[in-house]
Amino acid sequence: MSTERGAANARAADPRATAAIVGAGIAVALNIGKLPPALPLLRDEFGMTLVQASFLVSMFQVAGMMLGLFGGMLADRFGPRRVMRSGIATIAVGAAIGALTTDASVLLASRAVESAGFILTVLPGPALLARRVSAVRLRWVMGIWAAYMPTGTATALVLAPVGFAAFGWRPVWLAIALLCAGWALLLGRVLPPDDRHGMPASAIALVRDTLASPRPWLLALTFGFYAAQWIAVISFLPTLYLEAGIALTLAGPLTALAAAANVIGTIGSGALLQRGFTRATLVAAASATMFVCAWIAFGTDAPLAVRYAAVFAFSAGGGLIPGTLFATTLAYAPYPQAVSTTTGLMQQGAAIGQFIGPPLVAAVASASGHWGNTWLVTGALAAICLALALAIARTDRRLALCARAERSAHGSRTG
Repeated sequence: MSTERGAANARAADPRATAAIVGAGIAVALNIGKLPPALPLLRDEFGMTLVQASFLVSMFQVAGMMLGLFGGMLADRFGPRRVMRSGIATIAVGAAIGALTTDASVLLASRAVESAGFILTVLPGPALLARRVSAVRLRWVMGIWAAYMPTGTATALVLAPVGFAAFGWRPVWLAIALLCAGWALLLGRVLPPDDRHGMPASAIALVRDTLASPRPWLLALTFGFYAAQWIAVISFLPTLYLEAGIALTLAGPLTALAAAANVIGTIGSGALLQRGFTRATLVAAASATMFVCAWIAFGTDAPLAVRYAAVFAFSAGGGLIPGTLFATTLAYAPYPQAVSTTTGLMQQGAAIGQFIGPPLVAAVASASGHWGNTWLVTGALAAICLALALAIARTDRRLALCARAERSAHGSRTG
């Protein structure tokens, strides 16, 4: 046991592995952020309506929506390093196909391929980090990991419009594909091979035990209702700004800043958890912030600066939720060998939310002829997250009671 602990500490001391894992998440998240500023260009080139174009956003969630649990099981069963490398290589192929096609249906299909690569890349992240980071630093590092989505999305939102203006959207998408392919090679050099010792023998047992436990479902529902709000607001900000007469070169950075604000919450969640704030408190505070800020941004006639500040706060406050949930997967998994499977179910919930959110908001905006009623959609989703925060509080109280009972029983046996 001491030999295994020494090896684990040696791995934790290597910052290259942690940086490579987090960097892989950021690299694949670029494929989310590259789309919103390209939507007006793609609508013109491929002749799409607003609702049709919204499915380019949602299509990225197809694999996560259908295969999240299965992908997480693959990482637990066959090794997280192997699955992460396969995933980032897959997203490189999908991005290249999308960059080269002239057919709208192929473009949609390429987004589905990208979604498969995305889900296989990010699901092993928490398990890989848990093996390389000490327990003292793990909550903080999980908050950093949760920032992969807003960091990658915001980076693409800033740089993609500049690349579109200089080279067109296709070369930019090809460049992202090459970056992902290169990162697959980097992971192979930096991360040691998967340790087959201790891997579960039964894939069926991983899925069965995860689905039978209510805790992973609670994570999946909370992540899903949160993600539906966030992706819908961020994805349509460039389109909303263009309709307001703001140039694409400015709309992209404004959207990127709002997306990047999410990092404040994701990283902050780890620090707050370390300081003793409960999971339920952070989820409830984030949900209330998103409810109020969405109303200010879309349901009022406040000046543009005030509404933009509300969008910024919407994203920053909302970031507390993914950071908290990723840090919770270790505690809510049915057992330690099922962390990636639990993460997969959680990511599946997020993917379903992200698939439904943009078309739902687009449909409300199209039906009403303006964006003013969209806050009713996001507000309802935020209210559900508030109710789920109460369920998290009850679950944590039960876990605490069970832990105390086990310590008491152990003390009685040793005494």
